[in-house]
Amino acid sequence: MEILLLIIAAYLLGSIPTSVWIGKYFYGIDIREHGSGNAGATNTFRVLGKIPGIIVLIIDILKGSAAVSLAYLFEDTLPSNEFVDIEIGLAIACVFGHIFPVFAGFRGGKGVATLLGATAIITPISCALALVVFLLVLFSSRYVSLSSMSAGVSYPIILHLIMHNEQRTLTIYSILIAILLIITHRKNIRRLLSKTESKVVLFKSTA
Repeated sequence: MEILLLIIAAYLLGSIPTSVWIGKYFYGIDIREHGSGNAGATNTFRVLGKIPGIIVLIIDILKGSAAVSLAYLFEDTLPSNEFVDIEIGLAIACVFGHIFPVFAGFRGGKGVATLLGATAIITPISCALALVVFLLVLFSSRYVSLSSMSAGVSYPIILHLIMHNEQRTLTIYSILIAILLIITHRKNIRRLLSKTESKVVLFKSTA
């Protein structure tokens, strides 16, 4: 029963539609009807600007971290040999909530930031290295979508090199992350192939 309640709580945390609520309450728009149509931090940056984008990014990351951290509230009562499995279950529930939020008509974002926050709690070192991959690709290509997919695909490889398949559940989780990010970015893949994908402006010229 405790695990079920944790899963429900993680889903509800993930369902908090940060960009949708900020767009509606402060700007009078539905972020999903503008830009790329995605209810995530990147589209918030493009449509609403830097400050709202940063706020959405931080909150979405914290959603994932908070959801996985719920397991520690019951650390003494949960089976120690299954603790990582429970963390993974909470991460999946939270990301599912972000993609299909009950508070926003089940139309959410791609879950990248939320996934980052959740995975940072479960495997901090591997997650940090995957984040390095994200930043390297972002600064070289300026495509957020390509950077997200590159980080997702690199994560199971990094995890394998560090942990050597010591935890089968983690291996499965890492592969699911790579698959999920490719699936949720399928429209971006088409735009990348047709060279119509939008690039981000990392540094504004002062000239």
